[in-house]
Amino acid sequence: MKRQGITLFLSAAAIATATLFISAAKDDGTTTRDGDTTIVNTKTIGSQVRGFKGSTPVKIYIRKNKVLKVEALTNRESPNFFKKTKSLLTAWNGKSVKKAQKMEVDAVSGATYSSNALIKNVQLGLEYYNKQK
Repeated sequence: MKRQGITLFLSAAAIATATLFISAAKDDGTTTRDGDTTIVNTKTIGSQVRGFKGSTPVKIYIRKNKVLKVEALTNRESPNFFKKTKSLLTAWNGKSVKKAQKMEVDAVSGATYSSNALIKNVQLGLEYYNKQK
């Protein structure tokens, strides 16, 4: 009887562990929810997208299938050049995800690498969002 209890306990532990790994594999932390807002973080999916000095991840806030805002995350870009790109971040505000995906946003002169990386991260994030729906 005692042996049967141990076997049952170990089986339950194995199932719990497998479930944990499976759920972790599905949830890579790319999307989170805050009430009715979905937040897409491109840190993982855009890790290979490089600005001048490295990756330039963003968070994209989406509610009712519309982009609320795009927020730049910590990066290693030169602050003086990167602040020029801040104007880009509002380009997608208020647009439907479908329309935002089709937008052709121009890079900011003087910060082309950083701009192109931000644009590419937004495109990746929106694409990821659509695949998750």
